[in-house]
Amino acid sequence: MIRTEALDRLPVRTAVPALREALDDRGVAVLCAPPGTGKTTLVPLVLAGLTGRGPVRRVVVAEPRRIAARAAARRMAWLLGERPGGRIGFTVRGERVVGRDTVVEVVTTGVLLQRLQRDQELAGVDVVIIDECHERHLDADTVAAFLLDVRETLRPDLRLVAASATTDAEGWARLLGDAPVIEAQGVSHPVEVVWAPPARPVKPPHGMRVDPALLTHVAATVRRALAEREGDVLCFLPGVGEIARVAGQLSGADAEVLQVHGRAPAAVQDAVLAGSSGGRRVVLATSVAESSLTVPGVRVVVDSGLAREPRTDHARGLSALTTVRASRASGRQRAGRAGREAPGAVYRCWDQAEDGRLARFPAPEIKVADLAAFALQAACWGDPGASSLALLDPPPAGAMGAAREVLDAIGAVDGEGRVTDRGVRMSRLGLHPRLARALLDGAREVGPRRAAEVVALLSEEPPREYGDDLAAALRTARRGQDGYAARWKQEVRRLSSSLDSGSRAGSGDRPAPGGGSASASGGAWDSGSDDGAAGLVAALAFPERVARARGDGAFLMASGTGAELRDSSRLRSAPWLAVAVADRPSHAASARVRLAAVIDEATALLAAGQLRKRGEEVRWVDGEVVARSVDRLGAVELAVRPLRRPAPELVRGALVEGLRREGLGLLRWTRDSEQLRLRLAFLHRELGAPWPDVSDEALLAETGAWLEPELSRARRRADLGRIDAGQALRRLLPWATGEAVRLDELAPERIEVPSGSRIRVEYGGEQPVLAVKLQELFGMGQTPRVAGVPVLVHLLSPAGRPAAVTADLASFWQEGYKAVRAELRGRYPKHPWPEDPATVPATRFTSARLKRS
Repeated sequence: MIRTEALDRLPVRTAVPALREALDDRGVAVLCAPPGTGKTTLVPLVLAGLTGRGPVRRVVVAEPRRIAARAAARRMAWLLGERPGGRIGFTVRGERVVGRDTVVEVVTTGVLLQRLQRDQELAGVDVVIIDECHERHLDADTVAAFLLDVRETLRPDLRLVAASATTDAEGWARLLGDAPVIEAQGVSHPVEVVWAPPARPVKPPHGMRVDPALLTHVAATVRRALAEREGDVLCFLPGVGEIARVAGQLSGADAEVLQVHGRAPAAVQDAVLAGSSGGRRVVLATSVAESSLTVPGVRVVVDSGLAREPRTDHARGLSALTTVRASRASGRQRAGRAGREAPGAVYRCWDQAEDGRLARFPAPEIKVADLAAFALQAACWGDPGASSLALLDPPPAGAMGAAREVLDAIGAVDGEGRVTDRGVRMSRLGLHPRLARALLDGAREVGPRRAAEVVALLSEEPPREYGDDLAAALRTARRGQDGYAARWKQEVRRLSSSLDSGSRAGSGDRPAPGGGSASASGGAWDSGSDDGAAGLVAALAFPERVARARGDGAFLMASGTGAELRDSSRLRSAPWLAVAVADRPSHAASARVRLAAVIDEATALLAAGQLRKRGEEVRWVDGEVVARSVDRLGAVELAVRPLRRPAPELVRGALVEGLRREGLGLLRWTRDSEQLRLRLAFLHRELGAPWPDVSDEALLAETGAWLEPELSRARRRADLGRIDAGQALRRLLPWATGEAVRLDELAPERIEVPSGSRIRVEYGGEQPVLAVKLQELFGMGQTPRVAGVPVLVHLLSPAGRPAAVTADLASFWQEGYKAVRAELRGRYPKHPWPEDPATVPATRFTSARLKRS
């Protein structure tokens, strides 16, 4: 029995005629409808012809999350008076509930990506709806790009709808070829904003860490909202750990506390979405409840102001979710949940002054995430560089370069970036390429079942109470009865089935980097133990994270990043680790290990053999040239011995590195050579070419032009100190043009003054400076110039102390001299102080000596 009354109440119904018209006319449309209007549930039913009149069409709805896909399918089936598996079905990773009569299928974007790679035409599908496209998840962006390619080349009849919960739809409309934008108005009640910042400052989030003081404040704000308002409370928190902590602090509250996130059991999800059975509820949720789910009964929202986004440190090989401040768009979405059914309120746990400084929208995932999986999808699609894909934001070149390096290292692409047969198998496993590599190669070494068990642990990080020992976590998951263990076992079955169905590495697969098998490595690794299997599979997934002990719980990963275990970890005595999960706080020099397995050197070499390099290394270390023969695994030194006769070019490179680190002061600089450099810098600044740039950066970039042949003859730091920098600098003078001979004319080292003295010119400032005793300039009416620039004259007393500064001697004699004369003639009576200095000879002597001469 179709629930007609419930369907008629959905506000999006008013937009359906315009949406149908747009699809009939253009085949594409952007649908903007606030959360709760029915865009996810009514629109697919209408387009499929399951309500009212119209032809029956097969519709696929792509959701960003499994919890949202299941919820949408259940809701649509309920509206039709059915259960999922009939005309409404859903498919998420590891679970498929569809039947032969299914017309509307809700899938995750990841599942749709896999389906497109297998069947680009999407045979039998008439309409695809990409839901919640405003969230800018990478899978959704990729699905849209692939579908637009399909429409252009294979299926112009395929209808495509981009559905968004916000009005920021212009970009999607342009992407879809100026598609019509259909807007549906929601039933919106006023929402009062209550600013509820913590009474005391809290530490900003970093990595996965959230200041416990903020979580305590959020829990207190929930209690305050329960006391001040009616209705259920929806509280937004960044992740599962924070939800659990706040739930613990709400113990004893006069309300049922429920937790909603991607890992929550289906029964809990159903209870939340079904609404209250009488008493009040507090629903603690991640951002999944912003737009993907509608929670009935909510009148109050408590917003922690935090969210989780992916971040990748390509230089250190670390990628993980990180806690960030939620954007203003997210804040509006969250607040709107309080006004769905009646007037409500939102308690924002930050200061109103901070609100304007928040980002407008969440960062598109393609800009910040690890792109290895995206790059593999693009390569499988036939566009390794993703250059022809219609994307709202192009992938960053650096991130794509790092992704291609990963894919090449694991054999997923060839030297040209084209996907290999092995890469195709990896792409079909529904795993990150690193984990796919670990599953395929690990299955050959430890057996399919055990490899699947470890990879399932790596694909969804175990709860913290499982500990940081990967092998111990494996044993805990096997005997566990909690929600994580149930999901883990389901994923193990899926992965094992994938291997059994033909994805296992076989003929044509490249062997695990490092060569041969584990037994051939000669190490103590035991393929039959959980510890050995966990370590090898983790190392295969993250070879650059194999780490050797430094002592006291500290390790050095092959990537060059330090790693530290917490004080209570049982892994602290391990000689080697395969680090599976680590994050690096912004203020820390080393990463924190959250999950790792013990390995030995043989296992490290087996898994990360492609990182092993032997060779001569000559470097500048602690102020001296150090020459060594090194066998290393990435940044980890396996064996080192002194190198007696290093190659001259390596020594030269180390000396240049020393100059860059410690500066050109390593050379021998006399006063004359320093003055020469200042003179050349002055001419370069005032006249430009051909006078050379003698800044540190320029000189270090052109060492061959001025430090040879002395630099190539040098072998150590002391040899640099013997190089005459002034003599070397003269090699840079413009000898070829003949201008070099004008150096003393354009920037003289000294200027002769009327007394006959030759006074040194200082070129260190903005103007050349001539510091000279005042009496030596008698009769000089005009300021001297060098290269057309007036010299700044420092007029000194007979004792050599500054008396006046001028760049205009003529004005000084007319106006300033009288004051200086009046001040100094009594102090220095033995020196001449004529009323008219132009009428007496200049002198550097006293009046008496001047008379005698």
